[in-house]
Amino acid sequence: MSITKKTILLLVAFIQISFCYSATDTSVNNAPQNSPVALNGKLQVIGTQLSNKKGNPLVLRGASFGWHNLWPRFYNESAVAWLADDWKCNVVRASMGVGLDDSYLENPDYALQCMTKVIDGAIKQGIYVLIDFHSHKLHTAEAKTFFTGMAKKYKDTPNVIYEIWNEPDYYSWNVVKQYSGELISTIRSIDKDNLILVGSSHWDQDIDSVAGNPLLNQKNIMYTMHFYAGTHKKWLRDRTDTAIAKGIPIFISECAGMDASGDGPIDMVEWKAYLDWMDADKLSWIVWSVSDKNETCSMLLPRASSTGNWDNSLLKSWGKICRESINERNSK
Repeated sequence: MSITKKTILLLVAFIQISFCYSATDTSVNNAPQNSPVALNGKLQVIGTQLSNKKGNPLVLRGASFGWHNLWPRFYNESAVAWLADDWKCNVVRASMGVGLDDSYLENPDYALQCMTKVIDGAIKQGIYVLIDFHSHKLHTAEAKTFFTGMAKKYKDTPNVIYEIWNEPDYYSWNVVKQYSGELISTIRSIDKDNLILVGSSHWDQDIDSVAGNPLLNQKNIMYTMHFYAGTHKKWLRDRTDTAIAKGIPIFISECAGMDASGDGPIDMVEWKAYLDWMDADKLSWIVWSVSDKNETCSMLLPRASSTGNWDNSLLKSWGKICRESINERNSK
């Protein structure tokens, strides 16, 4: 793609977000009574613990939508409502694909349409929502454009959480840190205190590098750790515990029970070990993914509707495990 065409697309995306902001008033929180956001309000980080508006520890558990450009049919308010009501999710994750065909880089207008449906759906349900820049590669200019628009639109909405880089792959922590500092400054120039999630090298597993050289003088940020239980065993839990002990707040914004490829058998022993560990440490977590691909980590069968009403006959094995794991804990 030429530089000129790319610049035009980014300008169109910025205008689209700005228009959405002017057309939709999100400055007042109209969360349904007794919904998670009505009860807990604006999130804050106290020490290493995610906490609610009163300073009490809060654990978010929910599901992540797959790449918007691969499974756009699930990006709608009805699917969000089903996850909130039936699965008892108190958070969902909207994963805006940045890469692969028809992603934000090639078709920003469509990406924004998909993301807005899920974000606004979560706001209507009174649950939290991660705005995920779902990329493995560095796209600083594009990310700044995107999050400038999102912050302008949602800065007064306590539901939103900004996830500024899903999974940096082979970049060093110094590169990720530089990017993260720039993106935090971009967002904070507009939204002073909604939660920001920062990634780390090697698909969010190098949390030890973060612990040795964290971002300084930042408010309401947490660092993401991702695990796939079939690949990432006790060593990653131990590494994360060490980081927490050094003062690094952790949010598990993507996890699953099979191999890191997203396929292969589900390791129930390790999945249960992770559940017990996350429960004990009061860590928030989001499972991957609401999609219908022929792989283990996709939760739904191809014949599942786009808008929810997914009984057990429409859930694959991993979908059943996820629904049960979330429901059991968030219904207490």
